[in-house]
Amino acid sequence: MKREKSCGAVIYYEAGGRRVYLIERMRQGHLSLCKGHVERNETERETALREIREETALTVEFRDGFRETTEYSPRPGRWKTVVFFLARADSLDVLPQPEEVAELLWLPFGEAADALTFESDREVLRRAEALLAERERKG
Repeated sequence: MKREKSCGAVIYYEAGGRRVYLIERMRQGHLSLCKGHVERNETERETALREIREETALTVEFRDGFRETTEYSPRPGRWKTVVFFLARADSLDVLPQPEEVAELLWLPFGEAADALTFESDREVLRRAEALLAERERKG
């Protein structure tokens, strides 16, 4: 079985007590979190940062304490591992990568979770929201 690895992030923006998450509508039709294949000798975080820049033109800052992994078979004979980090965007200004991304959407948590195509992405998003909410409660 051929193995693949991708890395990305749950990207959020927060202002005025309101948090929104970035969801990508891919050219293939599904809605997902930002991610992409590891290239050469990149670290997981280097891959995530590169993919975020390529697909969204955003600058982000990783938040410590979040690293979620999903695994699945995208097609027969392949096994894919995806590592997600949590990243805060410095702006809402995005520019979709035309070759891969049809549209970039900033959505509140509930709408973002409902929009995602795959349950594994929804679960990663729920875990990110839970961590951020817990940190807010602790101040």
